[in-house]
Amino acid sequence: MKKQEWKPGNMLYPVPVVMVSCAREGEKPNIITVAWAGTICSDPVMLSISVRKERYSHSIISDTKEFVVNLTTQSLCTATDYCGVKSGKDIDKFKEMNLTPLQSNVVKAPGIAESPVNIECRVVDIKELGSHDMFIAEVVSVSVDESLLDDNQRLDLEKADLIAYSHGEYFMLGKKIGKFGFSVAKK
Repeated sequence: MKKQEWKPGNMLYPVPVVMVSCAREGEKPNIITVAWAGTICSDPVMLSISVRKERYSHSIISDTKEFVVNLTTQSLCTATDYCGVKSGKDIDKFKEMNLTPLQSNVVKAPGIAESPVNIECRVVDIKELGSHDMFIAEVVSVSVDESLLDDNQRLDLEKADLIAYSHGEYFMLGKKIGKFGFSVAKK
């Protein structure tokens, strides 16, 4: 197999694409689409999002030290894209995309009711990295749509029709091809 060498770039794809909601007290809530989000620790449960400094949501999250990560689905794809290309400085993205603010359990920022999973976060550190700042946050609450629970109350995210982002495009996740540990499981 022959390969070309390219200049260094972010080629770690596909990645989750999420809508991050945030709000300052007394102001309209905002939503920003983030494709640079990930799990960073399981105890305590932590995740990170990276946001450009010039984005409207950056200052809100910096000031309030909290946000909600909302998983995205096929039916939310248009809203996901819109919230990534439009600035909330001048518009109300919840209103424009007919999304419903969902009161959070712990943080003041609302979740998005139409999202199957809402992950409430409190910022514990901000790493200035260059074009983006990484917000490192502890997960303080998670809300899950009950329609995604099986008979044993286990989460079945396949039912959610989650989407991913890869090199400028959105994709539906494909069929399950294994589960953790399947390669060493006794047959």
